[in-house]
Parts: sequence; structure tokens; C-alpha cells
Amino acid sequence: MRITVFGANGPTGRHLTDQALAAGHEVTAVTRRPGSLPARAGLTAAVADATDPAAVDAAVQGADAVLSALGARFSKEPITLYSQSAAAITRAMDRHGVERLLVISSSIADPDWRPTGAHFFNHVLDPLVNRRFGRTLHADMRRMEDVVRRTALDWTLVRPSGLFEHPVVTDYLTAPSSADGVFTARTDLAASMLRELEERRHVRTAMGVVTTAVKPNIAKLIWNEGVKKK
Repeated sequence: MRITVFGANGPTGRHLTDQALAAGHEVTAVTRRPGSLPARAGLTAAVADATDPAAVDAAVQGADAVLSALGARFSKEPITLYSQSAAAITRAMDRHGVERLLVISSSIADPDWRPTGAHFFNHVLDPLVNRRFGRTLHADMRRMEDVVRRTALDWTLVRPSGLFEHPVVTDYLTAPSSADGVFTARTDLAASMLRELEERRHVRTAMGVVTTAVKPNIAKLIWNEGVKKK
């Protein structure tokens, strides 16, 4: 399958690109930094700003599916990357007749998501980190979801919980809308997207993804994901 990956040089995009190539897919890896992706068999690097309609159009042309792993840092200022890129990507897909789209959102986008038994997270971390510091970021994720839902594409909104690094894929869990868990390893998030691409179990709906086999250090997670990088 010919896959275009937006955000291919980001924390999740690197896992997604590596796993897609290992599975035998042809990948067009879209990044804003030329020369940042090493040459490999099956990989085509495309330098583009995901909010630039012309650049996005060129990256989408010829694809069988588009996967977006775009991300932004927490900020007090308005964030528009998610919604603007979604608008550019979906318009390009419509023009070129590309139907399958998976975009990374967040469990926070589900207003009913409350992980079972996670008292400290639900009553302290979530209100402070996600709904205060991450307020503008998650607001734009919701706008992105609205943009995607209004299309006639075969879309899936992929909703991980707190993202962290782990070297291998685990026995992750998926569920409709959002999954019951606090954390998601990026390796598992990437694997779940590629599996959904093949199985098509959550077309035109949201899919939650959580990791249960391992847990990150919470303080390190907050620093790496909410402050240092996204």
C-alpha cells in the first residue's frame, strides 16, 4: 500500500514510518525539515508544510491512504495546526480520490473519557495538565475532528491517552471512541493505526488506544510531552 504520513519526523511519526516500511508499505514521509529522514527502500521524503494546500496536494497525490501524526506543544496562544492541516489534507484527498484517512487526536476529545480507578489522574493531573495547560491544543484537536467528520472520506479519529516512549509494541487495547486507560506508548499507537488500516474496524468513527503492559514515569511524561516536546 502507498501511504502518505504527515508529521513523519515527529515522535509518533518516526515509529509509524518505521513500522509501515517494515510491513512492506511504500511510504511518502512528509516533513518540514529536508534531509532529516535517512534514505531507505520504500521511503520517499516530501518536504512540505502541512497547512500549505499546494504542498499537501503534491504529497497526497498517488496515495492509497493518508496517516497524520502531526503534533504541537502546549501553548497559551491559540493553536491551529491540527484544524488547518486537516482542512488542507482532506481537500487534497478529495481532489485526488484518496479515501482512507487516519488522524491522531486524543482521548481528551471524548467528553465522557474517565479512566477507571485513576483517581489522581482524573482529579489532579487531567484538570491541571490537559484541561488547563493543554486547553488550546485540545481545543484545536476538537476542531480537527469536526473538520474530518464533515467529509465523505473513510476516516478514523485515533485517540491515544498520555503518550510516552517505549522501545517495542505491546499487547495494547483499542476500543470505540476512547479506551479505558491513562497511557499509550507511541509504538502501540503506530501499530494500532497500521492494523486499523488493514482491518477497517473503526471507519467513520473514533478509536481509542491504550497501553496496559507498561507505565511511564509520570513526572518525566509531563515534562517530555507537555513542556519539552510534543
